[in-house]
Amino acid sequence: MLHRHPIVLAAVIGAWSTAFPLASAQAAEAISDDVVKIGVLNDQSGIYADMAGSGSTIAARMAVEDFGGKVLGKPIEVVAGDHQNKPDVGSAITNRWIDEDKVDTIVDLPTSSVMLAVQEIGRQKNRLIIASTGGSSDFTGKFCSPVGIHWTYDTYGLAVGTGQPLASRGPWFFLTADYAFGHALERDTAQAVTKAGGKVVGSVKHPQGNHDFSSFLLQAQSSGAKIVGIANSGADTVNAIKQAHEFGLTDSGVQLAGLYMHITDVHAIGLEQAQGLLMTQAFYWDLNDETRAWSKRFYERHKAMPTMGQAGVYSSVIHYLKAIEAAGTDEAQAVAKKMKELPVNDFFAKNGKVREDGRMVHDLYVFEVKKPEESREPWDYLKLVRTIPGDQAFRPLSESECPLVKAGH
Repeated sequence: MLHRHPIVLAAVIGAWSTAFPLASAQAAEAISDDVVKIGVLNDQSGIYADMAGSGSTIAARMAVEDFGGKVLGKPIEVVAGDHQNKPDVGSAITNRWIDEDKVDTIVDLPTSSVMLAVQEIGRQKNRLIIASTGGSSDFTGKFCSPVGIHWTYDTYGLAVGTGQPLASRGPWFFLTADYAFGHALERDTAQAVTKAGGKVVGSVKHPQGNHDFSSFLLQAQSSGAKIVGIANSGADTVNAIKQAHEFGLTDSGVQLAGLYMHITDVHAIGLEQAQGLLMTQAFYWDLNDETRAWSKRFYERHKAMPTMGQAGVYSSVIHYLKAIEAAGTDEAQAVAKKMKELPVNDFFAKNGKVREDGRMVHDLYVFEVKKPEESREPWDYLKLVRTIPGDQAFRPLSESECPLVKAGH
């Protein structure tokens, strides 16, 4: 009978298709370009390659594999880029990835000057930026973005973990990397020290990728400080601590505070010289059964235990993909909203929460580097001193400079 009423049939079909779009059309609209593309942007060849580099790319690919390789029925791809710790290089890669390669999110981002530059591009072009190894607390402070999420740690958390406990042991002097991360780390640690009743007697800035720290260490020694805060990272931290021992600084009664260190730094320095250092971490491979299980899988691929930044890349990518699934789309602001709604529960963090400013709040851990005789096996370097609850580890919203934070916190 239907063939006798073509006009009625056409009207019914038209109404049905308007009210209930075809599933295939929905899927095409939900995932842009029919693929979710994740860009791992970091230092692949320089002073931060060990703590991020290829290891972060491996972590991202492990996350994609563990998720099943697809989200909302569409494939997931991972691409990697070397920003060489230069904001202009990082910005150029980011623009090309977004404009030409249709990358949906950019993750990792050591070197805070690069991280902040990429965050601004993400804001302008509506792409989700998820920082793991970059550290400046300004990322979720005065430079916060609706599509910017800070995952692993920040300079405020490091200051709370390492700065406050050492505040009472004597006056401080800072040896600081002369770029955004070093400036933020010195600022946040100095505030933590003075708030705890300590005193800062001076600081000196050094260029990123420095090799000779002798003149800077001489200034630290002549300052009369009892604590020298090493406010840099990667190979700069390794070189500064090694040379401080060679220079005799530690033999003269001065204590070094490694304000931002990774397990790879301890590995490079060696327990003989690193023993006794306090370091604040968001993750340690030997913390519990879950961290050990994941880390051993990572080690099989990378031949080194994961840093907190590399573990954070895995955790953030998994959460990002869960948020796409929950949102039904890979559109940046919709996914960011879901990332803030969903709790984070994995080997990296328990009951983690992404706040309105983009800060993922979770526990941090203060470790002491073991003595050589305390280490039982390779990479057994740290012993837990204390756990800092998430609500104490990161800057409270009541002190936030982020414009996204509602008044009244």
